[in-house]
Amino acid sequence: MHKEELITLHQIMAEIKDFFERTEANASFSDYYNLKVEPTQIHKSKMEHKHAIFVLGKDIARGMNGVEYSATSRTAARMQELAEKTQKEIEYLH
Repeated sequence: MHKEELITLHQIMAEIKDFFERTEANASFSDYYNLKVEPTQIHKSKMEHKHAIFVLGKDIARGMNGVEYSATSRTAARMQELAEKTQKEIEYLH
């Protein structure tokens, strides 16, 4: 994916996050907020946006656990794996 496409995906996922924050009492996005990578921060690297997408995906999937979707726990676990992988890539590049 190109950086612009990742930023667009990041923005869409941030809107989903906003929805969950408004509607789900148990939604927690602390891991995502700790990254300090917002979709509007186009100066951040492609890898940082990719990592933020995986962390946000994990947090969204965990928030969906209470909504009774059967595969959400597996999705959260996979997003966590991908987030850890991209974090290592970011650290390697810096």
